[in-house]
Amino acid sequence: MTNGVVRRLVGEHGYGFVSNNTGRDIFFHYSQLEGIKFQSLREGQSVSYKVGLGAKGFVAKDVKVSK
Repeated sequence: MTNGVVRRLVGEHGYGFVSNNTGRDIFFHYSQLEGIKFQSLREGQSVSYKVGLGAKGFVAKDVKVSK
């Protein structure tokens, strides 16, 4: 699992971006959230996730809020 921070949320479309320690932003879709609803996520919130490969590049999968 990789640790990062929610960088940007696009609520009307149900996706966002997380940033890790390299500064790269990685796309995630609300369907990849585990144990949390998209509406309760906040920018700046710490998360952990797995990196996968999607149709347009890297994506965050199995996104969970870090405690």
